[in-house]
Amino acid sequence: MLGARCLLQALRSCSSAPCARPRAPAALSVRDALRARGASGERVKVQGWIRSARSQKEVLFLHVNDGSSLESLQVVADSSFDSRELAFGSSVEAQGQLVKSPSRGQNVELKAEKIEVIGNCDAKAFPIKYKERHPLEYLRQYPHLRCRTNALASILRVRSEATAAVHSFFKDSGFVHIHTPVITSNDCEGAGELFQVEPSSKTKVPKENFFNVPAFLTVSGQLHLEVMSGGNSTLIEMKEVVKDLNWLGIRAFTRVFTIGPTFRAENSQSRRHLAEFYMVEAEISFVESLQDLMQVMEGLFKSTTMMVLSNCPKDVELCHKFIAPGHKDRLEHMLKNNFLTISYTEAVEILKQASENFTFTPEWGVDLQTEHEKYLVKHCGNIPVFVINYPLALKPFYMRDNEDGPHHTVAAVDLLVPGVGELIGGSLREERYHFLEQRLARSGLTEAYQWYLDLRRFGSVPHGGFGMGFERYLQCILGVDNIKDVIPFPRFTHSCLL
Repeated sequence: MLGARCLLQALRSCSSAPCARPRAPAALSVRDALRARGASGERVKVQGWIRSARSQKEVLFLHVNDGSSLESLQVVADSSFDSRELAFGSSVEAQGQLVKSPSRGQNVELKAEKIEVIGNCDAKAFPIKYKERHPLEYLRQYPHLRCRTNALASILRVRSEATAAVHSFFKDSGFVHIHTPVITSNDCEGAGELFQVEPSSKTKVPKENFFNVPAFLTVSGQLHLEVMSGGNSTLIEMKEVVKDLNWLGIRAFTRVFTIGPTFRAENSQSRRHLAEFYMVEAEISFVESLQDLMQVMEGLFKSTTMMVLSNCPKDVELCHKFIAPGHKDRLEHMLKNNFLTISYTEAVEILKQASENFTFTPEWGVDLQTEHEKYLVKHCGNIPVFVINYPLALKPFYMRDNEDGPHHTVAAVDLLVPGVGELIGGSLREERYHFLEQRLARSGLTEAYQWYLDLRRFGSVPHGGFGMGFERYLQCILGVDNIKDVIPFPRFTHSCLL
């Protein structure tokens, strides 16, 4: 009797216990799956697109990539899977065991238990063909598809890594990141190549501005960064009234930066120009020499590049191997040498003495052209070179007057690099109120820039800044010839696809 009761109690306990369910496979990116060192049959799930598919006897081999790395994960399956649907370009989800691979060049592979086709791809109609190395010019026709190629995927991963590296450099250097506006009433460059912003509605009152003033897409975040690194008149004037000013925050930031889109309405389809591009810009207070500014510029270039080379070497290697053979050595040459410095006047003399026939004749007082910039870099041994102290008449009103002679110059600097020409432009800013007031008056800009003069009236300090074209930077380190191939969706005159 006692035995029967014990047996009944045991059966009740067993029936009330939850049933053990099979463990769901862990979802891994291709990059994380490839990094797995101790592959011991762990069940995983990988999602991505088929880069290649081949059958060999009773075994099916797939290479699946999800964009997280240049390398694809090999998926091995038996012939029971329908290979007709497992075509190049199709999206799939593969589940199975992650095991050590017997093949060379890869640590692991996925032994598939289940493969589900998420989206079919008609390989015949697909513009990107299997095993065909399409020229970058051809891929530009398909901005919605070109990111699926190895070349563009590598470039975009480098772009992402370079963005993170720029932020890391500035953060480690004590800069504060500022989001500057895309819509502005200022023309920082003074070139007049602006996109005006207006409502699309046809019901607006004629001659009425949405913002009460003409508004444009920004050509630079510089002036807004100067506001962030300057004083505030209202708060200073309240000093006698308010005893505790901590909550008011009258202290300016001494180091600020931004990275964001800028726009130029240039009627150009050259390899160097875009209508929409990204700028890395910085402003630094209490800077009194171009040398201090140039040190930050060189540090930004080298630090960002070293981080990119360290974190995505295979992507950079692909570009140097297939897009720009020999560029690896040129980049290493740039990184291991200190950047050089020459004056604008010295640059013009070098160009005048050159045996090369330039399209544009070099003369003092005339801006340097791309052909001049590239020659100067070559003349300096293909080492990046700073050109400083440009003619006052060539530069915008905010650049600091050097008060020199016989040639009148401003404290401006351009960094020229191999293959690209100008990469970074900067200057000391004119912090002296009366000098700036005179420059604005001569240009007829006093009323529009009264707020800019206010920054000099209330707690002004010596300061300077610079801007680096982000796409040109990518061209420089990767050796990509056309700027349209280093941005996801290029916009230029007569072209705005998507």
